[in-house]
Amino acid sequence: MTDVRYPFTAIVGMADLRLGLLLNAVSPAVGGVLVRGEKGTAKSTMVRALAGLLPSIAAVDGCRFACDPAAPDPQCPDGPHTSLASHERPSQLVELPVGVAEDRIVGSLDLERALAEGVKAYEPGLLAKAHRGVLYIDEVNLLQDHVVDLLLDAAAMGRSYVEREGVSVRHAARFLLVGTMNPEEGELRPQLLDRFGLTVEIAATRDPAERAEVVRRRLAYDADPAGFAARFAAEERELAAHITAARELLPKVELTDVALRQITAVCAAFEVDGLRADIVMARTAVALAAWAGRTEVLEEDVRKAAQLALPHRRRRNPFDAPGLDEEQLDRTLEEHAQPEDPEPEGDGPEPEGDGPEPEGDGPGPDGGGPDGGPDGGGPDGGGAPEPSDGGTPEASAPEDAEAPAQPPVPAQHPAPARESTPVAAGEPYRTRLFTVRGTGHGAQGRRSPAETSGGHTIRARRPQGPLSRLHLTATLQAAAPHQVARGRDGRALVLHKDDFREQVRQGRESNLVLFVVDASGSMAARQRMTAVKGAVLSLLMDAYQRRDKIGMITFRGAGAELALPPTSSVEVGAARLESLPTGGRTPLAAGLLRAHEVLRVERLRDPNRRPLLVVVTDGRATGGRDALAQSQRAAALFAAQGTASVVLDCESGPVRLGLARTLAGLLGGSAVSLDELRAEGVASLVRENRSASPSVSRSVNRSTTAMRKAA
Repeated sequence: MTDVRYPFTAIVGMADLRLGLLLNAVSPAVGGVLVRGEKGTAKSTMVRALAGLLPSIAAVDGCRFACDPAAPDPQCPDGPHTSLASHERPSQLVELPVGVAEDRIVGSLDLERALAEGVKAYEPGLLAKAHRGVLYIDEVNLLQDHVVDLLLDAAAMGRSYVEREGVSVRHAARFLLVGTMNPEEGELRPQLLDRFGLTVEIAATRDPAERAEVVRRRLAYDADPAGFAARFAAEERELAAHITAARELLPKVELTDVALRQITAVCAAFEVDGLRADIVMARTAVALAAWAGRTEVLEEDVRKAAQLALPHRRRRNPFDAPGLDEEQLDRTLEEHAQPEDPEPEGDGPEPEGDGPEPEGDGPGPDGGGPDGGPDGGGPDGGGAPEPSDGGTPEASAPEDAEAPAQPPVPAQHPAPARESTPVAAGEPYRTRLFTVRGTGHGAQGRRSPAETSGGHTIRARRPQGPLSRLHLTATLQAAAPHQVARGRDGRALVLHKDDFREQVRQGRESNLVLFVVDASGSMAARQRMTAVKGAVLSLLMDAYQRRDKIGMITFRGAGAELALPPTSSVEVGAARLESLPTGGRTPLAAGLLRAHEVLRVERLRDPNRRPLLVVVTDGRATGGRDALAQSQRAAALFAAQGTASVVLDCESGPVRLGLARTLAGLLGGSAVSLDELRAEGVASLVRENRSASPSVSRSVNRSTTAMRKAA
C-alpha cells in the first residue's frame, strides 16, 4: 500500500466528472456531486485525487473541529477559543464506510458520565473530521435512507447536531460532499437525489487507444507511485493554483438578469419540483464563470449548469432514467436570450416594416420567394415532396417494392416452443401492503415490524454495548431501591452503571421480496399477461417505496431461471419484467425449488433480512406425470420453514379451478386475485404468514383433485 495519491491530472477522459468536482472545489455551496457509473470507471480514484488539489487550511491549535482562527465557531464544543494560535494542515478527505452507524457520523455523547457525573463528554464524529475538507461516500445508494438524509442535511446547513436525552451539542460541518454509486445496485430515492447539487453519468470509454492509455498509466503508477506522481507534479500545482484563483474571483462574478431568467425558464420548462434546482443552477453557473476567469455569467454557463444540475431532478417515477432533452434546453435558452422589452417597439411602424414579408409567406404553396415552404425551407415549397413523411406513393414505391423480401423474418419465431413475444406491462398502481409475521431485526425500511433505531419505544433493557438511547424512567426505577444503601444525602440520585437501561424501539424493516413468475403458455394470452405484468410492476414499485431488496425467478418450458439475483435495483427488475417472453409448459416445482435455493443462499449472506415470497401464477403444474406431487413437495419446504408467502392468483374466466389458492394453502400463505391486489385507501389486505386455518385446510383437500385433473 502507498500514501501517494493517483494524480488528478493523470486521469484520462471523463471531462464532465472532472468539471463537476472542480466546480464544487471552487464553490462548495453548489451542494456536492453525485457520480453515477458502472463499476471499474475510476470514480473513487478521481475523488481521492481531488483532495490533493485543495488548498491547505489554517486550524486553531488543539481544536478537534478544525476551527478557522480568522472566524472560530462560537458554538464549537472545544471553545470558546481564547488563544488563536494556529497551524497549517492539508484539507482532510474523510471516507464514509457503507455500514457506518449514525453515532459514528455525528459523534456520540457519553450519557453515563453526563448523568452520573454531570460531564458533557462528546466524541466527535466523521462530520467534524470532514469540516473544511471533503466527505466522500462510496456506494451512497447502499446507505440507509435516514443516514443519507442526515448527511445531506448537514451539508445543506453547514452544521451538525447531536441531541441525546436533553444533552445537546452542535458544531460547524462545512465540506465538499461527493457520492458515488453504481445504478445496477439500486437507485437513490428522488427526494435524496434532489439534495445533491450536481450529478454526472460516467462510463468506460470504448476507444481502444484511450483504454490502452488508462491501463498504461495505471501500471506505471502501481510500479512506482512516487515517480508517477512526480511526472504530473507541475500540472497538479497549476490546477491547484487555478482552483485558488477561481475561489478568489467567485465573489466578483455577476449573475445578470438575462442569465437568471434563462435559469428559471429552463427549470420551469423541465418541470422540476421546488426551487432547489434554480438555486443550484445559479450557483453552478457563477462557479463556471469563475472557473473560466470571467466576471459575468454567459449563456454557455447556464447551458452547462443545466446539464449538470437537472438530469437527476427530472425523474417523475422510480423507473424513469435520468436524462435531459438537449433540444428543449437549447430552445428554452434561445427564447430567453435577450433582455425583456418594457414595451413593444411601436404599433404604427410595424406594418410598414413588415410589408414585404407577406408576399413570401402568403397562403399559396408557391409563395414566390425562397421561403415559400411552411417551414421556411426552399425544398418544401418548390415541389420536392420526397423528404416529407407524407411523400407520394410513386416516390415511395421503389422502397416498398423490396418489402416482400422481409416476411420470412417473422417465420424465425413462431414454431419452436409456442413462445410469445414480450408484451408491455399495464400501468402500475398502488398495491395493498403485505408484511412478514413477527418482529424482525433487519435493515430499517417500511414493510414489516422490527426492532430498529427509530420508531416508538416498546420496552427497556440493559444496554447491549455503548448506551445511546437512554430509557430514563426505567433507569430511575432501577436505581431508586438502592439510594439508601448507597448513602444518598442530597437531591441528586446516586447512579451506578448497572442502573442504566436503554430503549427498545419498534419500527419497520425492509425485506427481501422474491418474485416467482409463471411465464408458461397458460399465461401467454396478451391481455392477460399485460395485466399480470402490470401487477408485478406495481409490486416492484411498492418494494421500491418500502426499501426492499428484490429478486425474480421465471419458470416456463423445461425449467426455471434466476432472471434477477437479489438486488436493491428495482429499475433492473422492471426492465427484466418488460422483456419477459412467455410460452411452453408450466414447471411450477422447478420455479419453487429455485426460489428455495435462492432464499437459502441469501439467508446465509444476510440472516437478519427476512424474505417474502410472491408467486405469480394461475396454479397449474405440467411437464410430467408427477408434476403435481413435485410442486406440492416444493411448496411444503416453504411451509416447514415458515417463509412468508403470497400467491398472486392469475386465473381468469367464468370457470375457475382455484388452483392458485390451493397452492397458497400448501405454502402456508395467502392468495390474492389481480382485482384484490389494488389498494382502495390506506387499509392493508393481510398480515402475512399465518398458519393455514381449518377452512383453508379443507379447501386444500377439496382442490387437490382439481389440480390432478388440470395436470
